[in-house]
Amino acid sequence: MTGTTSQRDAERIYQMWDDALGRKDLEASLSLYADDASIESPLVQHLMKTKQGIVQGKDNLRKFIALVFQTNPPQRKRFRTGFFSDERVIMWEYPRATPEGDQMELVEVMEVRDGLIARHRVYWGWYALNVLNGR
Repeated sequence: MTGTTSQRDAERIYQMWDDALGRKDLEASLSLYADDASIESPLVQHLMKTKQGIVQGKDNLRKFIALVFQTNPPQRKRFRTGFFSDERVIMWEYPRATPEGDQMELVEVMEVRDGLIARHRVYWGWYALNVLNGR
């Protein structure tokens, strides 16, 4: 990865990414990603019907993120308490237990290059996987 992210970039991505998710704003979401960005998640296999859980490139990200916005279950809430960044990676947790009850627990890890998300990985907990599998 070339380039680094500043604390300001980390805060901007942390806020704007969640805001775009909450509004289901596809263009705002895509504006945060580099043209050659990738997303890795169990949700890729589920929604895109592929063997690999990876989406590569902005055109494919557009299709995937549009599906995510169309299929968000009610358990996909957005409670979080902050982020960590080391000038290369931004990460935060959506914990299962929240003041309002359970939500899908996910960890977002984003490698940033020149102020844009270059590689995005989403790690799922047991509750979230049960929602995905219809349990």
